Amino acid sequence: MFTEEGKRLELLLERAIFASRWILAPFYLGLAFSILLLLYKFVEELFHIAARAFKGTEAEVILGVLSLVDLTLTASLLVIVIFSGYENFVSKIDHTTHRDWPEWMGTIDFTALKLKLLSSIVAISAIQLLKQFMDVKKVPDRELFWYVVIHLVFVGSSVLLALSDRIAGGGNHHAPAPAKPSAAPEHGATEVAAAPAVKPKPT
Repeated sequence: MFTEEGKRLELLLERAIFASRWILAPFYLGLAFSILLLLYKFVEELFHIAARAFKGTEAEVILGVLSLVDLTLTASLLVIVIFSGYENFVSKIDHTTHRDWPEWMGTIDFTALKLKLLSSIVAISAIQLLKQFMDVKKVPDRELFWYVVIHLVFVGSSVLLALSDRIAGGGNHHAPAPAKPSAAPEHGATEVAAAPAVKPKPT
């Protein structure tokens, strides 16, 4: 009796733990709302660039466009995190009725999500560094130095993460199974052929 009650309690506990994954759903909804905030900043920056396009210098326009690229990369990063994180940790999305469903959605596991996340951060950091180089005359050397160092740290981290995942994946491969012994010979002609030849008796 105690064993049956223990199994029921264990089953209820496992169900509660498994259902706790839905606590993550509001986090992804919050990330989706943050995309709207980025859209607001994108539109604001776009109107700001359009207003000074004819009066500003070429470098100012390029810096404004790089800001738009930076916001776009950040929003794309959020989309990757939202969809991949939701499917990996909360629940699968039924996309059979969506003709425009991207192929990469639903195929990114947690390891690939980490790599894409870090590679997106590297791209964003590169855009920030490029913006500083475009305005290098006004940027102090010390600040430019730290931009380069931080970008190199991101690049090195992404390379080390990719190598560690590859090494970990290679270590999971099992050694090939030993060859199975050949089956026992069937009863019949094989056994007769394998039997030693009988020498004739001398006359």
